[in-house]
Amino acid sequence: MYFLVDPRDSVNAGYKASFEREGISSFALMPEEFLGWLRAASRSDLEAVQGFLLGDFEERAKCASVIRKQSRAPIIALADLRSLEQTVELLEAGIDDVLPKPVHVREILARSEAIWRRVNGVVQGSGQGSGQGSGHGAEAEGQAEGAAKADRLKVFHDGRDPEIDGVPLSLPRRERHILEYLVRNRGRRLTKTQVFNVVYGVYSNGVEESVIEGHVSKLRKKLTERLGHDPIEAKRYMGYTYVG
Repeated sequence: MYFLVDPRDSVNAGYKASFEREGISSFALMPEEFLGWLRAASRSDLEAVQGFLLGDFEERAKCASVIRKQSRAPIIALADLRSLEQTVELLEAGIDDVLPKPVHVREILARSEAIWRRVNGVVQGSGQGSGQGSGHGAEAEGQAEGAAKADRLKVFHDGRDPEIDGVPLSLPRRERHILEYLVRNRGRRLTKTQVFNVVYGVYSNGVEESVIEGHVSKLRKKLTERLGHDPIEAKRYMGYTYVG
């Protein structure tokens, strides 16, 4: 889920529609509402946010400072006009990138993913580990085997379909987004609620969490057919883990 903050309804609506076309959930608030939401947001709400997109408004540097105290998600500012002084001020306030408008949502997604990898010390590709030591003995062999499997699958996080052995795997938008989220959190067990909140948004209406089970089931079948094994471990009542 991406969070949009801009005082203009037209800007929020435009980007919300653009994210939706890419199969990405988003939620928009006015600046005066956003700071109140941010201070009251639960940990699970904040964990569902994959990026903050701040439009042009007076207190966005302050917003960025408050965001950074509570979340490690990428913060991207949109600039109506190019200004060196403004860009420097925003970067010093904790904003990760400043993009002049107009900018395509797919570029926002790509830049957000690049920021996330840099902040979390993750190498590009599907084998997204924590950058820690490789271990010894059986542990090292297991990691090497997992890396070899992971190299076959590549996800892009920018609207493109994933590739297996260099060949694109066409996926519906929701399944692609679920795969990207699981791969990003490789080795970490994610509950159905966590996956739902990221894919559909914390404040989605009219959609039941159980829809995730169907999406994941179809995704696992397609991956198994192409890879020859199931890279997603599913445990009832516990959630899903991408194991590669």
